[in-house]
Amino acid sequence: MAAGAVLGLAAAGAAAGMAVERLTVHRTLARRARLALDAAGPYGTLRGTPGRAVADDGTELHFETDTPDGAVDGAPTVVFSHGYCLAQDVWHFQRAALRGVEPTAPPMPALRAVYWDQRGHGRSGRGRAGETVTIDRLGHDLKAVLDAAVPEGPVVLVGHSMGGMTVMALAALYPEYVAERVVAVALVGTSAGGLAEVTYGLPAAGARALRRMAPGVLKTLAARADLVERGRRATADLFAGLVKRYSFGTRDVDPGVARFAERLIESVPVDVVADFYPAFAEHEKTAALAAFDSGRPALILTGDRDLLTPREHSEAMAEAVPHADLVIVADAGHLIMLERPDLVNAHLAALLTRTIHNHGHTAPPGRGGRPRGRSGEHRTDRRPHS
Repeated sequence: MAAGAVLGLAAAGAAAGMAVERLTVHRTLARRARLALDAAGPYGTLRGTPGRAVADDGTELHFETDTPDGAVDGAPTVVFSHGYCLAQDVWHFQRAALRGVEPTAPPMPALRAVYWDQRGHGRSGRGRAGETVTIDRLGHDLKAVLDAAVPEGPVVLVGHSMGGMTVMALAALYPEYVAERVVAVALVGTSAGGLAEVTYGLPAAGARALRRMAPGVLKTLAARADLVERGRRATADLFAGLVKRYSFGTRDVDPGVARFAERLIESVPVDVVADFYPAFAEHEKTAALAAFDSGRPALILTGDRDLLTPREHSEAMAEAVPHADLVIVADAGHLIMLERPDLVNAHLAALLTRTIHNHGHTAPPGRGGRPRGRSGEHRTDRRPHS
């Protein structure tokens, strides 16, 4: 969760007159390379039928719906919630798979899907200026989106990072809704609490200093957003390096995908970064996980090199949801849905296939079963206690 703060601090350094040239060798060539990747990459180009939900404080929330050919009436709708400093487009590969564009093994069932932008992100509106956003606030927002986009029928919730926390907040605030409507859940690269103790790959003293300084620094930066945005552009190479470090587990990432992650993160205004940042230290939703401990299909998936929501947080969530499938992917980082989309899609496909079977629908031929373990993956499959 400190990535936004780290990137904001980098921009602030540039705005204060850091020796930027030393950080951006061959800056013109690098800028041309980024522009070429932006022009060539298809990532984030998929669009669905637009819709609008209105939060209880009046904030407009943008969502999009995909209904693939062959979707069965009454089958579950899959609702995707994205993370901090991202947008719904981060689910590009999962969206393509559900549309049948990207093959998976097993294939994705033909299910209706909803993707939404959290407030202040993507195409959604912003709350009141200077308002500190809480995770509970996001749980209420998700309920507004569900009411507008999926007014009836079963729902599968998929959340990454802050989006997973949003799903937990929904469970804490609306346990009856979860009991009646939610038939499966996938929590990807997220945490139920204890984020104030995460070191973000820094020495302990450095992590403590960052946590102490970040809220005040971000508040100051938010007051000079125009200057900070210029600083972001000036330190583009440094920004790219930080994004790679905190998003991916290895350096061997498609440059187009890495640039796509940069674009998503840099599109979030610094004052939005500041408004959201304090929420993570206060987040604690372990008790809410009990809402999902009912035998319904559940997936907890993370990378073993995630510096923002370390694997131990997923392991702790799995203890609270004993029947969940716990998958820890070797050499993968925080944006695992972009870094290892084939693996994430395969596990989502298996989860969705089990869900529609449980709900009384028949999956298309060849869509049954769970993905087998594979190289670089540790999985723990657990069944409900009898």
